[in-house]
Amino acid sequence: REASVYTGITIAEYFRDMGYDVALMADSTSRWAEAMREISSRLEEMPGEEGYPAYLSSRLAEFYERAGRVQTLGGDDGSVSVIGAVSPPGGDISEPVSQGTLRIVKVFWGLDAGLARQRHFPAINWLSSYSLYPQALDQWYRDNIANDFPEVRTKISSLLQVEAELQEIVQLVGSDALPMDQQLTLEVARMIREFFLQQNAFHEVDTFSQLDLQYEMAKAILAFQEESEKAMAGGAGLEDVVNIPARTDLMRGRFEEGYAERIGELLGEMSKQIAGTMEDN
Repeated sequence: REASVYTGITIAEYFRDMGYDVALMADSTSRWAEAMREISSRLEEMPGEEGYPAYLSSRLAEFYERAGRVQTLGGDDGSVSVIGAVSPPGGDISEPVSQGTLRIVKVFWGLDAGLARQRHFPAINWLSSYSLYPQALDQWYRDNIANDFPEVRTKISSLLQVEAELQEIVQLVGSDALPMDQQLTLEVARMIREFFLQQNAFHEVDTFSQLDLQYEMAKAILAFQEESEKAMAGGAGLEDVVNIPARTDLMRGRFEEGYAERIGELLGEMSKQIAGTMEDN
């Protein structure tokens, strides 16, 4: 267990030096750390927190710092991307291995047992997960996807954060006690969770989702929110805009071939139906 991680990263570096882009999955670094703890104990070394060796953090850093992009002696570019799975007992990320890892890595995907029980996959908690790379990648997104990609991403994240804050109120008094604009925010956040964040790895179409399609899906959600706010300001009811058939078609369409080409047409139909809710009122 202790040697396997080093074996894996060395093989990854071998292919990196051949000019390949390598992804290494270490599952799990917790068991690797436990092996280090057992070896350290048998060597009668001074234990650190929870019995782990005092050099745990430095060993973790040495491992993760072997990831990166290089220019080989032959002039090719190669890279190693390390994905380390940490499996703390009871999901407690305050233990030494999790904390030592979080101090080093710049991206964290927090798996959530509650989401898994709700059949929400991938079960990644969007509130606890984070990336420290957005600013480094923003210009690439602007050049290759869309000029407003970073702003769209920020708006989507903000809506999920607002939903989490509103859920505390909903649990006390129910959603009907909220103002209409906040009820709409909850509906839009539900669209983000069910339409944008969920993905079926066993579906032949939904398995793959290009960045440009993800951008269009996010824009569609924000367009629904903006046009619904206008319609409700013009007298339409919340149920009127939420129950339009085009919204359902937009959400179900991602399971069909050619969805990327049809999303513009679906958006146009959604706009017409939302506008129609004002005329009906």
